[in-house]
Amino acid sequence: MESSDVNSNISTTAFLRLRHDIKNQLSNIQLAIAGLKFECQADTSEDLALYISSLEQSAKAIDLMLNDFTKP
Repeated sequence: MESSDVNSNISTTAFLRLRHDIKNQLSNIQLAIAGLKFECQADTSEDLALYISSLEQSAKAIDLMLNDFTKP
């Protein structure tokens, strides 16, 4: 096995670990967002709805980016 193959395998393994760790934290963020939405249902503030929507969209975008990196 060539050195570049070894480095590639190490990089792939490191990336997959990092991706897994990021996705775990992202799940926590998504759960917190869902909790905020539930707790703030009575609040009719458009600003709050915008902030929560922005957080949801950003979390979804990060998740999609991580998934796209592992597609062949």
